[in-house]
Amino acid sequence: MNSRERVTKSLNHQEPDHIPLDLGGSSVTGMHVSVVYGLRQALGLDAPGTPVKVIRPYLMLGEVKLDLVEALGIDVVRLAGTNTMFGYRAEDWKPWTTFDGTPVLVPGGFNTDPEPNGDLLQYPEGEKTLPPSGRMPRDGWYFDAIIRQEPIDDEHLNVEDNLEEFGLLSDGELAALGQEAERLHTQTDRAILAKFSGTAFGDIAAVPAPWLRRPKGIRDVAEWYMSTVTRREYIYQVFERQSEIALANLERIYRSVGDRVSAVYLTGTDFGMQTGPFLSPQTYRELYQPFHRRLNDWIHQHTGWKTFMHSCGSVASLLKDFIEAGFDILNPVQCSAAGMEPAELERRFGDRIVFWGGGVDTQHTLPFGTPEQVRHQVRERIRAFGPGGGFVFNPIHNVQPGTPIENLMAMFEALHEFGHYPV
Repeated sequence: MNSRERVTKSLNHQEPDHIPLDLGGSSVTGMHVSVVYGLRQALGLDAPGTPVKVIRPYLMLGEVKLDLVEALGIDVVRLAGTNTMFGYRAEDWKPWTTFDGTPVLVPGGFNTDPEPNGDLLQYPEGEKTLPPSGRMPRDGWYFDAIIRQEPIDDEHLNVEDNLEEFGLLSDGELAALGQEAERLHTQTDRAILAKFSGTAFGDIAAVPAPWLRRPKGIRDVAEWYMSTVTRREYIYQVFERQSEIALANLERIYRSVGDRVSAVYLTGTDFGMQTGPFLSPQTYRELYQPFHRRLNDWIHQHTGWKTFMHSCGSVASLLKDFIEAGFDILNPVQCSAAGMEPAELERRFGDRIVFWGGGVDTQHTLPFGTPEQVRHQVRERIRAFGPGGGFVFNPIHNVQPGTPIENLMAMFEALHEFGHYPV
């Protein structure tokens, strides 16, 4: 059974030959560039000092090339546009070095110099004449969005201001997606996980819009969250119009990529905290579910894609509503959060939603445990989520910088040892 067949079986809640593995198929299932560099060195794929591309500067994620995919037995590859969260394209690569000394390649628009205190700033479209939109603290690992909120005049709020980043894809962008989908489909046997812009409603990472030159509307994180209560009608109107644009884009994208795609990452909006959801089921049903259902229904009626949602935290009390909204896949399955016990999740929901994640804890076990503790947790998660299919192994969210390579190797070895069906 090849990788694509293996993932397809799992997505259809059937047992393949082995539990499939994703590591690098999306912006929430990848690895920090320093970890990718360490893995490539440990596996002898590169000479010392060979840089790794930073494909997502906002999160500083490293490129998982096909030689690493093959070496680790990864079953999923990534399809996404080349624009970054700072508005420049992931191209025109140039050398750079992270604070910890990792040699990397960054896009040409990655134009940053140290501030007097050592912080690094990023700029929309890489244009340093504009106010900065991102900051990496000195000795940090990632960029944080800089809030650029203009004064809000409630009497003159314009829905179009919060729709500036949404629009129909150009013919060139559609052609590029189609060509890359064809390349991945014909030159690999991996399942394709696709990410298309504009399908997430209220994704808080995108609200500040660090790629826009001068964002208008509601762009402050706290103000946005409060607005879902105090300006509910305005937010609903934003989502209504956004969903119309998203549906138009999905129709055109499908004509370009067809059913080469196995799953599409629709939303990264987080609905959970460590201790529970931060909104009620009723609020989810009223404000988010209508638009989630609209996109899911269109995809299921017109394509062969499965739909993937990412929501960190404790979301067990919302899972029934996510399923009713039409989602096929839940990620990252944060088992350390309240109410997210693996065996109970599988018992209650395992026949109705695919768990894509949950394989090992990236907050505690993977970065700070021993290889034997990693191995034990991987085996326990396989036992919990594996029976009957419906499980794609992935660590809980991205692999963090500083994670010991020996722990990662223990994770891969345990998956390959214990992940054969029957588990």
